[in-house]
Amino acid sequence: MIYLEDIEVGQRASFGSYHVTREEVIAFASKYDKQPFHLSDEAAAKTHFGRIAASGWHTCAMTMAMIAENVVATEQAGLGSPGVDELRWLKPVYPGDTLRVESEIVEVRPSRSKPEIGSFRTAVTVFNQDDVPVLTFTSIVLMRRRPA
Repeated sequence: MIYLEDIEVGQRASFGSYHVTREEVIAFASKYDKQPFHLSDEAAAKTHFGRIAASGWHTCAMTMAMIAENVVATEQAGLGSPGVDELRWLKPVYPGDTLRVESEIVEVRPSRSKPEIGSFRTAVTVFNQDDVPVLTFTSIVLMRRRPA
């Protein structure tokens, strides 16, 4: 099990592979982000996207799927997240893209009020198959400390 004490500033990780499908882009947009450029080739062609693009929130959800899979696979003592900072959608994500995640730990802090937990901040960048960054944010993660 990986605990807060095992996390160090500067640690890097690269993980995940998420293939974006047209069907999923349209299904997500139909439910959560009904802007025409997420739903229609014709509407998207009239925008800077040029073709159907995934919602930024869908890109976040796909990223979370890769992060959660990594947390489970590496047996982290994670306790969720109180949020993210500096979320930026840098480039459109299109059907046919394959996404991956790179992260770097930028801060580790034991809790002052709850000695059994702490938090760390990690700079996250999501890349497409051409190694073009499409999304960045700083994640705040709560994690258990190693039991005594």
